[in-house]
Amino acid sequence: MSIVKVIEVISEGKTVDEAIQAAVKEASKTVEMIRQINVEHIEGIVEKNKVTKIRVNAKISFVVEK
Repeated sequence: MSIVKVIEVISEGKTVDEAIQAAVKEASKTVEMIRQINVEHIEGIVEKNKVTKIRVNAKISFVVEK
């Protein structure tokens, strides 16, 4: 039986994909065995009437080693 832990992160990028990849890349610096990311919220940052960044609020799941 495995134990899975979940952390919540907020990440930005020029696209949704970039923001998700950045979240996983940053989390992987301190967390091993990442298995899943669940994006709960997506928002666009608007400057001068243009979307300049995409921000995602996501939960990253990883296996806790015994």
